[in-house]
Amino acid sequence: MRQRIIMDVDTGVDDSLALLYLLASPDAEIAGIAATAGNVPAAQVAINNLAWLELAGAPEIEVALGAADPLEIPLRTTEDTHGPHGIGYADLPTPTRSLSSRTADRLWVDLARRYPGELIGLCTGPLTNLALALRTEPDLPRLLRRLVIMGGAFNHPGNTTPTNEWNIHVDPEAAKIVFDAFAAAPPDRRPLVCALDITETIEMRPVHLAELAERAGSLPVETVSPADPPGPRSAASNPIIRHLTDAVRFYFDFHRDHDLGYLAHMHDPFAAAVALDPTLVRTRPATVDVELTGTLTRATTVADWAGMWGRPPNADIVVATDPARFFDRMIGRIGDFARDRFPAEATTGHQ
Repeated sequence: MRQRIIMDVDTGVDDSLALLYLLASPDAEIAGIAATAGNVPAAQVAINNLAWLELAGAPEIEVALGAADPLEIPLRTTEDTHGPHGIGYADLPTPTRSLSSRTADRLWVDLARRYPGELIGLCTGPLTNLALALRTEPDLPRLLRRLVIMGGAFNHPGNTTPTNEWNIHVDPEAAKIVFDAFAAAPPDRRPLVCALDITETIEMRPVHLAELAERAGSLPVETVSPADPPGPRSAASNPIIRHLTDAVRFYFDFHRDHDLGYLAHMHDPFAAAVALDPTLVRTRPATVDVELTGTLTRATTVADWAGMWGRPPNADIVVATDPARFFDRMIGRIGDFARDRFPAEATTGHQ
């Protein structure tokens, strides 16, 4: 059975792979996409989503524009991590598809009401849109079938400050609203939280790009390398593989330049995989709150694992997974999807 999903994304290199993963998954039906400001401004996020959908030959999927700014603080974006347009070195064709007339928060509310108990929410960016939706429909924690959040850091250093993760950092007020609201969720509908503790073990490397190309029947099968000159472009015959290679290569370069190795942390496609199949992970319940006033620790996610606050758990935090199993699944799904969308005989003439 296909599972209905609303994506809330700040696309983003790894968000791009999350979108392609769901498009490639026979057990997924994307009911709508909410564009949130984060890696790049919301308007650019929306364009990126429309462009990927068009390139992939996806059916008409509603893409709604989210809030331009976080709830209470100025927007901070991260083009140094994801490239000037959010998709690394990739240069996607300008989309001809149009944005929805609905706002992103309205999309959340309308879809949750239309599919009560069926809709899965996947948030791979700041939680601004979901927080706004909760103001309109406080019963969202009971209406959603499942919520998966990529965000936070618990027993792990932050990637934006010493203690906090990017998505929470951009809009901590929104994150607190969401976690507070989901205290009302039944235990079987607590959010699944994919934090840096686990997502930084999901290390994509050049061999994975080569395996994707092989699976898609794309030629040549390229091996990207830290010795490559800055900003080269892929010559892959398959357009999905070509643009993915250009996007991910930028992400590799960023991680190398920050002494993390020639790799890329695939936070968001991992969260997409968990949204469809929670058996990929082991979780532990906890009560999560977000620090808003600390001088050094603002935007830090704090987990009460032992019940010291006397409050019931409001999240199930991912504490273990098998990265190799995830990459096998991601390569299989996206590779097959790229091959089927652009069969080899139709792409070998690319120059």
